[in-house]
Amino acid sequence: MRKKAAALLVLVLSFVLVIAGCGSGNQNNDKNQGQENTKKEEAAGNEAVSGASKTSYTPLDQLQDKYDIIIVGAGGAGMSAALEAKSKGLNPVIFEKMPVAGGNTLKASSGMNASETKFQKEQGIEDSNDLFYEETLKGGHGTNDKELLRFFVDNSASAIDWLDSIGIRLNNITITGGMGEKRTHRPEDGSAVGQYVANGLLKNVQEQQIPLFVNANVKEITEQDGKVNGVKVLFDQKDEKTITADAVVVTTGGYGSNMDMISKVRPDLEGLVTTNQEGSTGDGIQMIEKLGGVTVDMDQIQVHPTVQQDKSYLIGEAVRGEGAILVSNEGKRFVNELDTRDKVTAAINELSDKSAYLVFDSGVKSRAKAIEQYDKMGFVVAGDSIEALAKEMGVPEDQLKTTLDTWNEAVKNKNDAEFGRTTGMDNDLSNGPFYAIKIAPGIHYTMGGVKINTNTEVVNKDGQPIAGLFAAGEVVGGLHGENRIGGNSVAEIIIFGRQAGVKSAEYVQAQ
Repeated sequence: MRKKAAALLVLVLSFVLVIAGCGSGNQNNDKNQGQENTKKEEAAGNEAVSGASKTSYTPLDQLQDKYDIIIVGAGGAGMSAALEAKSKGLNPVIFEKMPVAGGNTLKASSGMNASETKFQKEQGIEDSNDLFYEETLKGGHGTNDKELLRFFVDNSASAIDWLDSIGIRLNNITITGGMGEKRTHRPEDGSAVGQYVANGLLKNVQEQQIPLFVNANVKEITEQDGKVNGVKVLFDQKDEKTITADAVVVTTGGYGSNMDMISKVRPDLEGLVTTNQEGSTGDGIQMIEKLGGVTVDMDQIQVHPTVQQDKSYLIGEAVRGEGAILVSNEGKRFVNELDTRDKVTAAINELSDKSAYLVFDSGVKSRAKAIEQYDKMGFVVAGDSIEALAKEMGVPEDQLKTTLDTWNEAVKNKNDAEFGRTTGMDNDLSNGPFYAIKIAPGIHYTMGGVKINTNTEVVNKDGQPIAGLFAAGEVVGGLHGENRIGGNSVAEIIIFGRQAGVKSAEYVQAQ
């Protein structure tokens, strides 16, 4: 009885630490290991302090030899899958190779796209799944996997509802490039979506007592008699164990930090910075290929137009969605800022120094809360007047003033005669102080990955499912085609992460 009471007390204390955001890391790690993990987190891109990086994870002495479902990767897709599998009465486990949960989800900034949502309806935004489908298909140049895309848009509203039901409310709506309606859902205060969603999912994972092991590097997916039956996982870079399961869900993310993989398919991208966290190395894709899974669109790698170069930090599209403009080092606009990412990137690359400035006012700063983080990281320059800002930027004062005056007139008349911009024009740029962030393109997202069907089953070269193997999130290819629309990645990880949890549970229960 004492042991049970002690165990219960430990669980309660762990839960309190998660809620308070002041946990001390893995309970079994010594002080040196904790310091090493902190260094790894800082090296992964100077992430903002988050609940995910402060929480406690499942200690290794609680590891079991067998689970119903093994989920490889603790980003948004993996945690969504785990929660859905648990809700079906199954016993899932999550293995994460990095020292903290969250993956690239933690770095997401702009929001989560969804159509026909209750929050859109409450705010009088008229949208449709068909329009969402057509605009995403157009953004991908018509090359998207149409079955995946149809499932994606038709299940986007229910994903927003599901998040709301577990305490993750995304009711602040803006717009991103390539979209004709406001459908990019953000936290209520307009802050960056990634940390909010990741921390909310992690909180639910802990509440549901789903085991989540970090520093757990899955090296191989095993199979027997034609069925996937577990994984080989290396703990703390020293102890390898084989863990069995009736199904494996791979949610390891893309390969945006693996320059060897990138250079083989896109040598033209060598030398660019990457916004990806260091764990995005394509492990899941490589393991799945060994089991006969096939890949699609591996050479389709998205370069994001607005990346702060010194820290390789993404400046989210919501800044432009809330009214910011892009200007060259001559102080002139040169593109429709909310065109698709590939077109905006191409326009920046045509400038003499292949870089530009995001320019905005205090109104944009108040509406796009992520700017507060950019400011803390030293990316933002400011001026009380447009002329003062121009001096800080090193661009011609008269030209920047003319550019802002012309833009404000375009906003007033709802007519951008220069570049045909039609969205993100609800407010002009007239409220000082004024601000700017210097940006240039950077590797951001890998559209390619393994091929799945709408049940998230990984398929082989004949289009047949590999028994017991599921995948979701950026590890998957096909959904986005040749270009991803901003706000669709967070939607993808939730929509298909949930589906992977549901379908893997059904598969296990049918065995």
